[in-house]
Amino acid sequence: MAYSDIGYVSLVVALVMSIYTGIASITAVRFYYAPLLLSARNGVWIISCLMLIASGTLIYGFMTHDFGLRYVVLHSSVDMPWYYISSALWGGQEGSLLYWATTLSVLAGVATLRNRNRYGQLMPYVIATIMIVIAFFLTVLIFATNPFERLPFSMPDGRGLNPLLRDPGMVIHPPMLLLGYVSWTIPFAFVIAALITGRLGTEWVRAIRRWTLLAWSIQSIGLLLGAWWAYHVLGWGGYWGWDPVENVAFLPWITGTASLHSVMVVERRGKLKVWTISLVILSFLLAIFGTFVVRSGILSSVHSFAESDIGHLFLTFFSLALVGSLALLLFRLPQIKDEEGFESPISRESGFLFNNLLLIGIGFATFWGTIYPIITEAFTGDKITVGPPFFQQVNGPLFFVLLLLMGVGPLLAWRQTSMRALVKSMSLPLVLGFSALIMSQLITQKPFVALSIGALVFVTATILLEYKRGLIIRKRNTGEIYPLALTRLVSRNKQRYGGYIVHIGIILIAIGIIGSTAFQTNREVNMKKGESVAIGRYVLTYEESFSRIDPEKEILGSILTINRGGKNIGTMVPSTEFYNKFQGQPSSKIAISTTLLDDLYIFQASRPTDNDVTLSIFVNPLVMWIWIGGTVLILGILIAAWPEKRTMWTSLTQTAKI
Repeated sequence: MAYSDIGYVSLVVALVMSIYTGIASITAVRFYYAPLLLSARNGVWIISCLMLIASGTLIYGFMTHDFGLRYVVLHSSVDMPWYYISSALWGGQEGSLLYWATTLSVLAGVATLRNRNRYGQLMPYVIATIMIVIAFFLTVLIFATNPFERLPFSMPDGRGLNPLLRDPGMVIHPPMLLLGYVSWTIPFAFVIAALITGRLGTEWVRAIRRWTLLAWSIQSIGLLLGAWWAYHVLGWGGYWGWDPVENVAFLPWITGTASLHSVMVVERRGKLKVWTISLVILSFLLAIFGTFVVRSGILSSVHSFAESDIGHLFLTFFSLALVGSLALLLFRLPQIKDEEGFESPISRESGFLFNNLLLIGIGFATFWGTIYPIITEAFTGDKITVGPPFFQQVNGPLFFVLLLLMGVGPLLAWRQTSMRALVKSMSLPLVLGFSALIMSQLITQKPFVALSIGALVFVTATILLEYKRGLIIRKRNTGEIYPLALTRLVSRNKQRYGGYIVHIGIILIAIGIIGSTAFQTNREVNMKKGESVAIGRYVLTYEESFSRIDPEKEILGSILTINRGGKNIGTMVPSTEFYNKFQGQPSSKIAISTTLLDDLYIFQASRPTDNDVTLSIFVNPLVMWIWIGGTVLILGILIAAWPEKRTMWTSLTQTAKI
């Protein structure tokens, strides 16, 4: 018996346990049998342990170079560094699905532990729903794509990880994005439980709020890391190309953003319940759809590294989940009652609804553009794709209106806002925004850029004024000095002011996107030794080429001297790596010089010779602000999601009693 059998047996036992746990949890609540419910809870934790054992077994196979395991052979080699070897777990199909199932089982264990004394009527059905999802992934792993399949004999070495994945971003980007997909299962399970039990008051809303924020936060980080990885690995000068895999990762983020805002309306005003339930269900379904697109190979993508024929299994599961969720929602529709209608179109809840409609519009346009090749192939036999111009032209105006609404939203009151009060609150931000618009148009001569900058200034002004109002009131009431008053203002209203910080992060990201999209310059030039070329504020001089042979690859690079504004700022060394085991698949190592103003971005467009090299050179303005904005966004998420001291203490004391 090989040690890898431990991993396979763990999967089989986990599948049996997931079926038992799902049935036991429903049986226990139907027949009011508490010991069986306790057994079901224990089953969740046992499954978590079994899945961790299975994942640990595969990681052990990687770290010990067990080249009798097919998956280890295909995705690692002796000469790979340990951090790439460990991250090879999610470098292929079998491992990434194992990671999916493992992280879901752990989240299920955490959800069961945190809510063991709460939501007594919902939790059995929450557990059962999660078990169905886990059972599906385990069935796929056991019968269709076994990560523990052994070869008839051991190989002396493995093939190694795909060259494009041999990057530090590979260590964190894929697991974060997959975890984002996985996390939508928990709020989905609570919503399904509420629909099954008919407990459609506000209990399910309280249950899903933090889980929805967690899923959205992880998805946000995954998307940011994905953009960063694409920017410094793929070598086309950008960070977002509206690629199908990018789009399907973006879709649950869009619907999740909408659900985060609509949940606040349900909590505060008791409205938009059907809408919010639908958004949570849609976010989960889009996470499954994203996994289907990535794993089926039905759409070509620069991000697809592990395609196979299991797409039909995901499509079947997606269809069953869609039909089942829709049937439950329609069945309970007469019982889902909102409070009375909107008192005024000028109110915070109306603003959130408009926000949701814009987000869904963006999501639909993205979804349609992504699946359009499938539709055209089905009806005409030709696969017709739509490129970035379609998404930019359709989504650009919607994002612009959404940005404006982000500035108006904080100024709106619940129930009703008087037009006079709104105009008074908006007067200064409007003046500042309009002034920025005029100045930008005079400087750039680009109307859409000017409109965008005006909108960004308007939104920033409204957020800063909200902070100012809160700070003045707190200082007047407490007499605290301004830094202390600001700190305590945020700590006492984490959700509100943390949300504003998230909005500031989005503004900074928008600045980077506008600058790099509207003002990017690029050249492709063939340079001989000693020759110089100018682009933007930079002058590049080609000094020489070099080559180096490692045991696993050959590296060919170019050394360039860089001058900026007449001053030498050093050298940049773009290179290309040719791996022995991946002939015909060179990997570019892009040279990037970053400042707050712009990035100088260089990669080799051809194999350098002793005398010349062809380079693609980009100057990308303001890209650094995308990564700064992402950091600010994450900070805002942490503040908004940070639990109150009393909540933390209660959780700790309850855990200690176990």
